[in-house]
Amino acid sequence: MKKTWAFIIIGVLIMTLLVGCGAKEEAANNAANNTGNSEEINWPDKAFEVVLHAAAGGDTDFNARTFAQYFEEITGQPMVVTNMDGAGGTIATQTVLNSPADGTKALFTHIGPLIVNEVSGLIDYNFEAFDIATIPAVDTSTILVASKSSGIKSYEDLVEKAKAEPEKIIYGTELGGFSHLQGLLLQERAGIKLQIVDAGSASEKVAHLLGDRIDLAAISYGTVKDHINTGDMVAIAQFGAERNPLLGDIPTFKEKGVDLVIDKPYVIAFPKGTDPAIIKRMSDIAVEVSQIPEYGEKLEKGFYQTVQVYETEEAIEYLRSIREDFMKYKTVLRVGSI
Repeated sequence: MKKTWAFIIIGVLIMTLLVGCGAKEEAANNAANNTGNSEEINWPDKAFEVVLHAAAGGDTDFNARTFAQYFEEITGQPMVVTNMDGAGGTIATQTVLNSPADGTKALFTHIGPLIVNEVSGLIDYNFEAFDIATIPAVDTSTILVASKSSGIKSYEDLVEKAKAEPEKIIYGTELGGFSHLQGLLLQERAGIKLQIVDAGSASEKVAHLLGDRIDLAAISYGTVKDHINTGDMVAIAQFGAERNPLLGDIPTFKEKGVDLVIDKPYVIAFPKGTDPAIIKRMSDIAVEVSQIPEYGEKLEKGFYQTVQVYETEEAIEYLRSIREDFMKYKTVLRVGSI
């Protein structure tokens, strides 16, 4: 009988120890999970910097600074915008690529520096060299615009003049960049030959158009709408698959029988190896920003954009599909860059 009780007591002690160990393991797991959540919630805990490939005053700058306003409203921390233009956007991308993956700095750019630069051979890495957090906005307002002095009044007029005098019409771009691809594809699809020159960023192209140094450029409508209204520039066509209703009576290239559709998503990308919790937090913030009515109103009034946002995985898949499509024109773009 004593032996029986001894076995029972020993069994109870063993069970107690096992339950205790299980409880400790569960508590440890909970603590780890809570720590992860805490890290996610606590970012950013100080000023956060985004590096832009473009100069102040253009569409990328507008989108970054508009987003920054509501980023601070949501997080309580400032999003500092640093303009680092030049070299087709490679200075900005390389700066962030080589920065510490500590969540203090990211790239705010679009598919020009991230994808077109790879296609054109300006960089030897692709967008997956970064940790993509989100696509906070998509520009569907890019149009082909002509200077008043060019005498070009419509798409048909452009084709007629370009075929009559090949390479006389000057198309301003940032060589190797997004608008360069647009110009090369325009030539290919319309069967014309333009003189393609390096005219810099969007704000610089506007100055060149007004100064009669270039005839054509692909620019976001919001950048040039005032000049169109004054008659100093002429809107030729928009690059979207369908008309952006905010742009008024500007036809698409597709309406003109030209298969030329290129939208421009903006991207927030961190140095590779950034804490996934930070990537997730930034993606969540972008969604929160997109739900603020005043933000949508600013996009509409500023650059005639509708609100669109892609969370991390969706953004990566979208960028992969764009890259796959653009790579078809690798030879065309690299020949055009010579």
